[in-house]
Amino acid sequence: MKIAVVYNEAYPEIKNEYSVKLPKNLGFKPYFDIEQSDPIAEYENIAKILRSAGHNAYIINILDDLDKFLNDYQKNSPDVIFNFVEIYKDNAQLEMSFAGLMEMMKIPFTGASSIALGTCQNKTLAKRILKENEIPTPKFRFIKKKRSSYKFDLNFPIIVKPAFEDASVGIENDSIVKNNNDLKKRVEYILDYYLQPALIEEFIDGRELNVAVMGDKRIRALPISEIDFSRMPDHLYNIVSYQAKWDPLHESYHKTIPKCPAKLPKKIELEAKEIAMKCFKTMKCRDYARIDMRLSKDNKLYVLEVNPNPDLTEDAGFMRSAKQAGMSYRKALLKIIDYAIKRGVNSQNFNKKFAKIG
Repeated sequence: MKIAVVYNEAYPEIKNEYSVKLPKNLGFKPYFDIEQSDPIAEYENIAKILRSAGHNAYIINILDDLDKFLNDYQKNSPDVIFNFVEIYKDNAQLEMSFAGLMEMMKIPFTGASSIALGTCQNKTLAKRILKENEIPTPKFRFIKKKRSSYKFDLNFPIIVKPAFEDASVGIENDSIVKNNNDLKKRVEYILDYYLQPALIEEFIDGRELNVAVMGDKRIRALPISEIDFSRMPDHLYNIVSYQAKWDPLHESYHKTIPKCPAKLPKKIELEAKEIAMKCFKTMKCRDYARIDMRLSKDNKLYVLEVNPNPDLTEDAGFMRSAKQAGMSYRKALLKIIDYAIKRGVNSQNFNKKFAKIG
């Protein structure tokens, strides 16, 4: 099979802004070293793994320009796309559009469909679907515009998020509020700064679990990973904020430590996996996804988000769970591409049968 590993790094010449050594005066003891990210090398490594399995694989950066993809497709005619396009023109909501383009062109590709990507990107729509399907999620409200009062039937503390962002964008320590005055300030900050509605929901104090799910027609939940907050200082909330994910110079980056497998009572583990697989099916995910949950102090599970197409780098959460399930990085990648290849073959067979009937 000819496979194009497609990604979108609009500014590949810009180096990682945290590619310097950790300063000595951070004010806390770091847990992780700073490593310079090289996305091009990561994608080339994936292509290399695919080539080792006998595929003709290559990488292409579309550089915020769809013509680059269309011209490449016309020239090389790849059989399958390994889709890593997460953002287009600095707009996370356009992630679904690239998947939609491939669907219209009838090109098999890895990961979620355009509908699943768009649904999960819209946090409020996703939560409404979860609630309608009796999947436990924190109580929430959706605020589209400023108002004189922001009093709701929600219990404080409340966490305030941008409604259409991804990768913890807009989630900071100040996102958690404990009174109506701070709620008003944070909601209006989201409305003004991110120019989009705000999602507010009850903050669930407890353990944070990440449940990876893999498969297409048949799915399985992988060993559960947990974010260990035991080293988090008192002045920071136990959340995976934007800084905790992306800023190695911030204390929360070094105090949110992934542990896999999570040590859970068997009953809780099985319940979390069942909920995760129900989320996967309900949100029409496919191939691979990560469902983020909270386990409250009274042992109740709440789904925070469903994340189709999570990070597939070797040290990321999804692959950490895959490794615990006995899969090497190579094996997990080949499974994911195989799902897309089979969809393409099945689609071609269907079209041939339909043509004969016609």
